[in-house]
Formats: sequence, structure tokens, C-alpha cells
Amino acid sequence: MTMDTHDEDCGCSEYKALSRRQFLGATAGGAFGAMAVGVFPDWLPRVVLAESYASSRDVILSVFMRGGADGLSLCVPFGDSSYYTGRPTIAVPRPDAANSTATKGIALDNFFAFPQAMSALMTPYTANDLLVVHATGQFNNSRSHFDAQRFMEVGKPNDTSIVTGWLGRHLATIPPLRTTAPLRALGLASGLQKTLVGAPKTLPIANPATFALGGNTATINQRLSFLQNDYSGASDPIHAAALDAGNTVAILQSIGFATYRPANGAVYPNSSFGNALKSVAALIKADIGIEAAQVDIGGWDTHSAEDPLNGSMANTMRDFSNSLAAFYLDCITTATSNGVTAVAFSEFGRNARENGSQGTDHGRGTCLFAIGKNIAGGRVMVNNWPGLAQANLDSGQDLKVTIDYRDLLAEIVQNRLGNTQLDVIFPSWKPTMWGITK
Repeated sequence: MTMDTHDEDCGCSEYKALSRRQFLGATAGGAFGAMAVGVFPDWLPRVVLAESYASSRDVILSVFMRGGADGLSLCVPFGDSSYYTGRPTIAVPRPDAANSTATKGIALDNFFAFPQAMSALMTPYTANDLLVVHATGQFNNSRSHFDAQRFMEVGKPNDTSIVTGWLGRHLATIPPLRTTAPLRALGLASGLQKTLVGAPKTLPIANPATFALGGNTATINQRLSFLQNDYSGASDPIHAAALDAGNTVAILQSIGFATYRPANGAVYPNSSFGNALKSVAALIKADIGIEAAQVDIGGWDTHSAEDPLNGSMANTMRDFSNSLAAFYLDCITTATSNGVTAVAFSEFGRNARENGSQGTDHGRGTCLFAIGKNIAGGRVMVNNWPGLAQANLDSGQDLKVTIDYRDLLAEIVQNRLGNTQLDVIFPSWKPTMWGITK
């Protein structure tokens, strides 16, 4: 899991335990998962590969905002007076607020605004390439980080029998962009995120710039040669896995991450999230056949001292916004053979009202962000704003979910990733298409 040090400082005990559990479990299963991704359940359709496959479908960057991101701070509903009633000390000032030049919101329309910490995303927003979907999330009753993240990543709530991820099933049911590519997707983490479990030719690679075989660096080439030669006569999938391992190391070492120069003056923050997105951009632009990347950003579990103006929440939002804005300039606006779509979301939002520690507790509805040249952006989309007056809140305390997140992902998968097997990718769900893609 990609995580900055402040994630542990502001999170609840369950989130801290989840973070450790995910790291240990993913690390222990990482090597096995890399070998086992070609083994699928009987119900998963098989893909018959042609010798070559050309497609104009998009590459996808999936960002998980782990910890329960406060959508009411990410995209401020200043047009709802109950927002200010419920958050007397942590609200973002209205865009027309007097004497608040440095902290007032940046109007997106006549109802919603970005906080100043999200200002970098105004570049794709004004170019109509960024869509914010509000009051979205999961229709379930879980306030547990562990359960909510698991259900969101597998693409079906309240079903513990599903072990593969929605993005893993997408890749498993569609031909590769390039049949010779040794690596189709990667999770920039110490262990493969559940979102990608089940994807063929997919690895957890925390830092692509340093990916190599472990052991003495002086003997890496000899060991790579042994790996490929020793298994040259083996049957698949062992032979293919050995060949792909060697080719992956060789390709990643040839990209030149250390000397990579972002396009269009893009400047990535020197943070774990910023550096991860920079690596993803370098991989996509190297045109080696990468189709998907999963990157996580923590720091959203703001139970105390949230402060979206100058504190913990502001710092996390600034890292999130600046990194995605750099990725947009560097990779999305310069995409050639294949377009690039980025989507970012969290397991749930926060309470509509601040708590006694000037923070917020686990809630329901939050925001989803979609960025791309084929995203119908430049707007905040809602399905009838549910309202923040107490009578309109879920359980009297949370912003209601009015759009299931699977609707949004399903439309992107179908219209931008070219996969119509939505019943496999999102089991038992019949998505509504909201017109978020062009």
C-alpha cells in the first residue's frame, strides 16, 4: 500500500490495523499471486488470443483513496446552508466570502466549490476533462474500512466469496493491447491490491525504477539468463512466467525512470503518490503494452483535527490534486496511440457534521473523480442533491449515496476500455449509464 507517514497519525484503530493487515497479507501473497494470476474460476470466460490485437481503447489509472475521503471537503456544497451549520469550525468558506481570500472555495458552479488545496485540478476541470461525481459510493451499511474496501475492490457488496477484483476481471476477459507484452498491468504497492487480483501478466511493483531479481546485483544478469534458459523446455504457464519475468525486468530497466522528463511543464510532488503517478506516466508513454495501473493514496481517515484549509486534510488534498494535475498534463493530454483515463474514489465518505475533535467520523456518500479527454467533464454531476439537513441525511448523520460507484466504473469499462462483459466484471449488477463518457 502506498502510504505517507501521516496516514497512521490521523487514522482510527481499525484503519491502522487494516493498513498493517493489507501490507502483511499482500506481501506474503505477492510472489504466489504473480504466479497464480493465470488460474481463474470456471465461471470466468476465457479469452482466445489472436496473434496480434490492435485497439484504440484507453489505458486506465485507478486510484484508491484509502481511509474514507471526506467528499464534503473535496468538493464543497457551499450552496447548501446546512453544510455550514454542521461544520462550524472545519467548513471551507464560500467562494464569495469576505475577508477569506486565501481560504475561500473556488467556484465550480453556483453550488459546488473546490477548496484551495484542490486548485491544481482546475486545469483539467476548465478544459472539460475532469468530472466530479458527488453523493456516490456503495449501497451497503458497512462503516468498516476493511469490509468497505474489500467489497468496493471486488465489485460486489456483501459477498465474501469473490476473490478477484473488478479490474482484474476486466483484464482477464479482454485480449491484451499487445500480445507480446510481458506486463499488462501493475499495482504500485508492496503486494498486489485486490482490485487487480485475477489479472493476467500483472505484478505488484512498488517502485518500477528499482524492479529486479533479489540478491547480489553483480550476478543479476547470470541469474536472469538461468531463469529463462532453465525453464525454456518447461510447459506453460511455467515457461511463459519465466520468460515474462526476465522480459519485465529488462523492459523496466530500459525505460530510464531516473532521467524521465514530464511533458507540458508538469511537476509531480516529491511524495509517494506523486512519484507513483510519475512512474505510471513513464510506463504508459514508453508504449510497452501497459493497460492498467493501480495506485493508492492514504491519509483520509480524519477523525480529529481535519482542517481542510491548512491542516491534515489540506495536505492530503494538495498531494492528491497536484499529483493528478501533473499526470493529466504529462500523460493524458499527450496520449497518442491509446487514450488514458484516470479514476479516483474512496470506500466511503464522512459524517456531514464535525465531531468534538474537529474531525469527522465514518460516513456514506463521497466523491468520485474521472479525468480523461473522453470524459464528459467540466461539471459536478449529482443525482438530485440529497441535502445536508438532518432530515435528509442517511441515518440522520451522513450524505446519502444516490449513485452506485459501479455505474460509473461500468460506463468507463464499456465505453473507454472496450469491454462489454459487465455482468462478469460487476456480478449481479445492472448498471445505469449516466453519460459520463464521450
